[in-house]
Amino acid sequence: MKPKKSASTGGLVYSTQHGRICPGCRMPVANCQCRRTASAPDARGAIVRVGRETKGRKGKGVTVVTGVPLAAGALDELASKLKRVCGSGGTVKDGVIEIQGDHRDVLVAELAKLGWTVKRSGG
Repeated sequence: MKPKKSASTGGLVYSTQHGRICPGCRMPVANCQCRRTASAPDARGAIVRVGRETKGRKGKGVTVVTGVPLAAGALDELASKLKRVCGSGGTVKDGVIEIQGDHRDVLVAELAKLGWTVKRSGG
């Protein structure tokens, strides 16, 4: 299988050997260098998106937070803080924070208070 290429930059976006590739540093997402250096919120003008999904969860809704440019440890810390604010469980999967239940309004307000640029995604 050939690697997929991005139409806009012509760069590699997925490799069967390494998985997802970071568009910033062109490294596998697990070894991304730009996420490690982006310790401050909104360090590279990233927009954090907050949405709701039910797909693959037998109708149970979860709130998903995507686009947070943090390393794995910092992302786990942020997820823990957001779970405490919502009073709910959740997890981090592939760089995406999932919080059980519909907490979009609470999460948008909390992330904005922490200094991130936040947008609601979906309906």
